[in-house]
Amino acid sequence: MFKTRSTTPCLGICSTTYGDDVCKGCKRFVHEVINWNKYSSDEKEVVNSRLEEFKSLILKDRFEILDSDIFESKLKENAINYNNSLEPLTWIFDLLRAAGSQELDLSKFGISVLEAYDPKTIKDEINDELLRLSEAHHQRYFKKA
Repeated sequence: MFKTRSTTPCLGICSTTYGDDVCKGCKRFVHEVINWNKYSSDEKEVVNSRLEEFKSLILKDRFEILDSDIFESKLKENAINYNNSLEPLTWIFDLLRAAGSQELDLSKFGISVLEAYDPKTIKDEINDELLRLSEAHHQRYFKKA
C-alpha cells in the first residue's frame, strides 16, 4: 500500500484511551489522536514530520542506510509495514518493531550498524527514547507550569 506524508502513524496500540498525553504506540499527542480525522493533509504532515525528525535524530548515530532500494525491497518482501514517503532511515524503526526480539542481519537489508547494540533490547531502547522526546515536546508546548 502506498502511503503519504499524511498517512496515519497509528500502530493500533493506543494508550491515550488510558489517559496518556502521548500515545505509547505512535507517539502522537492525545489531541492529535482524537482530532486526526478532522486534520487537513497539511496538519497531518506536520505531525508525521515531527515524528520523522525524532526518529531520524535517534537512529542517525546507530545506523546508516547503504542502499535504500535494497532496504525497501526487503521490507516489501517481508511484508513489513512502513511509510515509504518518509526518510528511509525512519523505516529502521518499523523494521525493528516488526522483528521484535528476532535477530536480523541488517546488512541484508542494506543497512550498516554504526554502534553495537543488543538485538533483544534495541527496539525498546529506541521506542523509549522516541517516547521521551515526544513527551518532552508535549510538556514544552502544551503543559502550563
